[in-house]
Amino acid sequence: MASYVAAIDQGTTSSRCMIFDHSGRVVAVNQKEHRQLFPKAGWVEHDPLEIWDNVRQVCAGALASADLVSSDIAACGITNQRETTVVWDKATGKPVYNAIVWQDTRTDEIVSELGATEGQNRFQSKTGLPLATYFSGPKVKWMLDNVDGIRERAEKGELLFGNMDTWVLWNCTGGPDGGLHVTDPTNASRTLLMDLETLQWDPEICAEIGIPMSMLPEIRSSSEVYGQFRERGVFAGIPIAGILGDQQAATFGQACLSPGEAKNTYGTGNFVLLNTGTERVLSDNGLLTTVGYKIGTNDTVYCLEGSIAVTGSLVQWMRDNLGMIGSAPEIEQVARSVDDNGGAYFVPAFSGLFAPHWRSDARGAIVGLTRYVNRGHLARAVLEATAFQTREVIEAMNADSGVPLKSLKVDGGMVVNELLMQFQADILGVPVIRPVVNETTALGAAYAAGLAVGFWGSEADIRSNWAKDKQWDPSMTDEVREKQYRDWQKAVTKTFDWVE
Repeated sequence: MASYVAAIDQGTTSSRCMIFDHSGRVVAVNQKEHRQLFPKAGWVEHDPLEIWDNVRQVCAGALASADLVSSDIAACGITNQRETTVVWDKATGKPVYNAIVWQDTRTDEIVSELGATEGQNRFQSKTGLPLATYFSGPKVKWMLDNVDGIRERAEKGELLFGNMDTWVLWNCTGGPDGGLHVTDPTNASRTLLMDLETLQWDPEICAEIGIPMSMLPEIRSSSEVYGQFRERGVFAGIPIAGILGDQQAATFGQACLSPGEAKNTYGTGNFVLLNTGTERVLSDNGLLTTVGYKIGTNDTVYCLEGSIAVTGSLVQWMRDNLGMIGSAPEIEQVARSVDDNGGAYFVPAFSGLFAPHWRSDARGAIVGLTRYVNRGHLARAVLEATAFQTREVIEAMNADSGVPLKSLKVDGGMVVNELLMQFQADILGVPVIRPVVNETTALGAAYAAGLAVGFWGSEADIRSNWAKDKQWDPSMTDEVREKQYRDWQKAVTKTFDWVE
């Protein structure tokens, strides 16, 4: 009898495969980074074929590291970097262009044109989303308009579109030889093309943006058996039974299964999701309304989301572009060499500002510099930027929901940074709670797959698996907290209107 469930976690900087037991504990993990391609300022791309090759390698590596075979795995789920857009030839499996990554801002003119007469919220009532460079639909339009010959091929039905979940699933299930062209509502809700109520592609919006509907994958639930891995490969025959976009997967893995429960994932960017139950809450404060998950035939669960573009990637930028640290964990040690930020604030608007501002004209800025500021102060300002941006989103969420946050569950790579976690609790004024398994993105996808095949009986099993590892309580005075936040808000205004 199969004793484990696997998850493929195709992220912004790497792909990995994780294997979990029934208690939700990690049995094996294998991970491989892929290249970040920056052909022009504001452009970010990935090579889809490199990513698919890495996915195959990490699946094999995870099995081997735990000395398991495919028959030990009951099912596999997929979770992915959302909004990153791939278009490929369905006959050959060859992408027509590199994947355009969610951080990419090249579609700014397209977005401005779409909102020229009816404004940024033109499609919000149906999609829950503002017009922004973040989402997949404008990225597809850019490819159709700028890559020679592909609009004609798309209109002939020769090309397929998908976020990374669809690209991985199609290849896992056979590619040109019968691969499944499928997505789930969490990913479809990030395209600007799906009706949140019907969970179907909206023909009017597709026509207005200029995307042939023949390109679009079938939308199925987040937890059901879609098919099996192709006969070639180490995962041959394993059912693929769950798909969740990475932030929804983390929400599910954190057991935020009731209205009012929220989590924040600290990864390349930060993403705060609040479960609003079966009610679609449209935001008046710059947040996104998104599908949280749909388990089989159960009612759809929705979330409010605050998306922050640059948090962990700012640490990576300090390491790779400036050479100020040798490794990401080193930033905590450097930041601890000083007692505060020395008056310096770093607003990392590298891709504009996401929630709650949605300013694609913004660009990054360091403000408050004096001769006193040193490397330690800048390291601390980098970490504090993550916490300040999170507070902006939490305040918007409190305003939209009418329910003040009482605590925050956290996960992702940055939650091992204890200085950051303490400052996050301080600047929010609420406890911050880290679970035993902090990489909950893969765990959430595993849960979705396991529920579909009966490996876990119900969502109650997910709740019982969740366990607290550590809690940080606020220790900052209200006066200091509000002074620092006011200075942050002032710093944010200095990034506006940079791009004309």
